[in-house]
Amino acid sequence: MENKLEKRYGLFTAICMVVGIVIGSGVFFKAQTVLQKTEGNMPLGIIAWALGGFIMIACILAFASMAQKYEKVNGVVDYAEATVGPRYGYYLGWFMSIIYYPTLTVILAWLSARYTLVFITSCWPNFPLVIPAAQGGCIIGPECMVLMMVFLVCAYVVNALSPKLAGLVQTSTTVIKLIPLGLMAVVGIIVGLVGPNHMLVSNFATASGNVGSSSTPLLASVCATSFAYEGWVIATSINAELKDAKRNLPKALIIGGLIVIITYISYYIGVAGGASVEVLMADGATQAFVNIFGGLLGNILNLFIAISCVGTMNGLMLGCCRGVYSLAARGDGPNPELFGSVDKKSNMPSNSAIMGLLLCAFWGAYFIFASVLEVWGGVKVFSGTAFESVPFSFDASELPIISLYAMYIPMFINWMRKATDETPVRRYVFPALAILGSLFMVYACLVGHKMENFWYLIVFAVIMFLGGLANRK
Repeated sequence: MENKLEKRYGLFTAICMVVGIVIGSGVFFKAQTVLQKTEGNMPLGIIAWALGGFIMIACILAFASMAQKYEKVNGVVDYAEATVGPRYGYYLGWFMSIIYYPTLTVILAWLSARYTLVFITSCWPNFPLVIPAAQGGCIIGPECMVLMMVFLVCAYVVNALSPKLAGLVQTSTTVIKLIPLGLMAVVGIIVGLVGPNHMLVSNFATASGNVGSSSTPLLASVCATSFAYEGWVIATSINAELKDAKRNLPKALIIGGLIVIITYISYYIGVAGGASVEVLMADGATQAFVNIFGGLLGNILNLFIAISCVGTMNGLMLGCCRGVYSLAARGDGPNPELFGSVDKKSNMPSNSAIMGLLLCAFWGAYFIFASVLEVWGGVKVFSGTAFESVPFSFDASELPIISLYAMYIPMFINWMRKATDETPVRRYVFPALAILGSLFMVYACLVGHKMENFWYLIVFAVIMFLGGLANRK
């Protein structure tokens, strides 16, 4: 065992990693969520996607400035350590290793399994499931849970044993997932404008000022886009393995981020050219694909979504495998000698990778019982009041992301204090925009998730307290 990672990734792989990690299932099923939150108000939905993208780019520009100055083991942890201090860097790294990476990874594994089964049952309607597909077997059935675990283990094996293969998987799945998005964006817009029904024009023309029961539809919609836009920060975890990282990482973040924003907004508009907003709100994008490309390609969409989810999950597992290592490399966390070692044959932190898989198993069990099966969903506290809620049940696809945005804010503030050798734009403008965007995300989360925030913060506080106990320093 040794303690140094090989420089193995180039700029193209890094860009594919940014695009591949961010573009996953989010654009497919969160587009439906945004429509539901706005009750079919297409212009408001586009504003929500644009705001979410603006916040992502603002944070990317701020971190790109830091990436040109700091290069150690795990990008965002390096930046926290350099701007705020070693203790803050440790707690940020602990949060990302124990909560952020594994929660998002297991959700993507579940979505990969779900859409794989949807594709299979669409092609073979008589495919036997313990719970029939019509009754939600593709979502809550045992086959989905088993396939979810298979995907997790496969992603772990690829990332822990063959980093170069993991990079190849990331590149290929990125290219594959852009095919249906590009097709729908281009063909959907054209058909929606010149087709006999002029569906796109109709959907925009019927956008109603009444956006439903929610008093803050835009906030709820932007909060929903946070999951679709999240993941770019994980690419900073490979800066120790990226060739000429100070030059290539900022380029990868900015180029990848712009590709994602353009793709998302174009796809969202294109989908509206294939079906009415009422149909899209009820059935999702699949019906738009069926209307434009026919039933065969409509079913193939589910396969593309599954591949897209697998690519994103692979990138997230990359972060899981390196999470505890990034702490141990600094002499922090539990047993740095054990988790900081790098295997000579695979040039990977194998012990850290095993810990990442175990954390995925823990959060996977929580997600299945709390969110998918809703085992304790019937138990409510504070009944009859504004605080009525299910205890310790929260949206693991959004709340960890928003809490990460909150943890960025001290980093941006201290960057403005300390970066005396930077230009005014890089020192003040970029981080100020990032702070505003992060504060907006936090406010949107508080309004959109209400009491879920309370239960999540209890879990967050306990895990961070344990992180303090586990740190030798």
